[in-house]
Amino acid sequence: MTSNTPYNPDPHAHPGLAAIALLEAGKAVLAFLAAAGLEISGPAPLRNIINALIHRVGGDPENGAFSSLLGMITPDTVHLGAAVLVAYGLLRALEAWGLWRARAWASWLGCISAALYLPLDIYAIIKHPGWASWLLLAVNVLVVWVLARDIGKRRKH
Repeated sequence: MTSNTPYNPDPHAHPGLAAIALLEAGKAVLAFLAAAGLEISGPAPLRNIINALIHRVGGDPENGAFSSLLGMITPDTVHLGAAVLVAYGLLRALEAWGLWRARAWASWLGCISAALYLPLDIYAIIKHPGWASWLLLAVNVLVVWVLARDIGKRRKH
């Protein structure tokens, strides 16, 4: 069944896709900056941050699992973390490019990846209710809705 209005493949005809593309591009930039920060700073600042978090939750960084966690923060694990951040950034950049160009595969990629976050967003609201948790859920629901709508329009035509 087709609609009377044809699907417009012009990327500028889809402001929702462009807005999501900019959001994803922002995520990519942040991931690249975080990766660069890890590589530049090395493991010591990361250990200090983890150590402060352990103290904040009342843990003992000298004994038990927390001690093991701090021991795992080595130059190699920092390189691995930076590599994972670069891979994430590349995925987000690829999605941003595809959405900016109104590619169907990018709508699918974005819809699936945003939908995967929804259970985590709901969990965050249960554990840490507040405006930030609700805002994150609302943004992800909106992204899934816009991209699912785009996919649906494409399937009709």
